Order: sequence, then structure tokens, then C-alpha cells
Amino acid sequence: MITKNSIGLIELGSIASGIQAADIMLKTSEVELMISRTICSGKYMTLISGDVAAVTSAVENAVNTIGFGVIDQFVIPNVHPTIFPAIAGHNNIQMLESLGIVESYSVASLIEAADAAVKAAKVQLVELRLAMALGGKAFFSVTGDVAAVTSAVDAAARIVSEKGLLVNKVIIANPRQELLSEMI
Repeated sequence: MITKNSIGLIELGSIASGIQAADIMLKTSEVELMISRTICSGKYMTLISGDVAAVTSAVENAVNTIGFGVIDQFVIPNVHPTIFPAIAGHNNIQMLESLGIVESYSVASLIEAADAAVKAAKVQLVELRLAMALGGKAFFSVTGDVAAVTSAVDAAARIVSEKGLLVNKVIIANPRQELLSEMI
């Protein structure tokens, strides 16, 4: 069984290069394929998990071999455990407290930001949407008390802003509960 304490992602502007990158990552390291698919606006993404060394090696090998079409990439060591169910679309949110939303032009920067958000403050990930039916954008939402949500959103927005990919960030102090059923 593969240890899953790290994730890595390559986001490419070429579908052919994306499929090639996925193959390289799987052949060069002992990693688990989480997602490998086309995403909106003609991009391709491959997300893998495993131990830090294997994920780092897999991403580096693919990026160094491909070269063409890499838009963004990351390796997150010691990823927060709530990232895995959020990516898979499973969560256990019963009620919204304050709501924070961060939106990015890049899947990679958004996942990095979501990890930073849940590490920065006591918040729960509500959802993490990755570029499907979003015009290539991605967003995540978190819930918790106002101060925690503000800290989490600010930490996440810093990461996305450093790459010049922040679309927007919003904090809603008292969201209507009907929003939850529309979000998950």
C-alpha cells in the first residue's frame, strides 16, 4: 500500500502532454493516480499521491521530460488530511457558520491554497471544485467562525496572489443555510 502524506499535480495546456506526464509519473515513482483528466478550456491535469520523495520525484521527472505546456505544478508534503475527501467530493458538513470562498484561474494554485487555509485556521472544507464547468477556474469554500474563516481565506489568497492567479475571495459572516445544499 502506498503511503499518502503528499500530493503532487501538474496542470498543462496540452492534452497530449498531460497524458504523457501522467504516464511518466506512474512509471518513474511509486505513486497513486488520484485524477488524470481534461479540464475546461482545453487543459489537462494529473494529481498523484504518495510519500513525499516519490511524489516529488514523479512531478520533477514529468516536468523535466515534458517541458511543453506546463502551466502550473506543485508538491505538497504533509498535505492536510481533509484535502483528500474534498477532492473526492466527500465532506461531512452539516451546517454553515461563516463562509469563505477563494477562486483561482489555476487548479494547482487553488489546491495549494486550500491546504494552506485548513492549516492556517480551525475551519472545515465545504467543497473544492476543480475546473469542470468553470471555464478552467477552480474554487474552494470553508466554514467556521468569522475570525478563523478570515485567517484561512487570507492565507489562501496570499498563495494564489503570489502566482498572479487570484480571481476573487469572499467572506460571508452569516450565510443562509440553503446555500449548503447547493454547494455539496
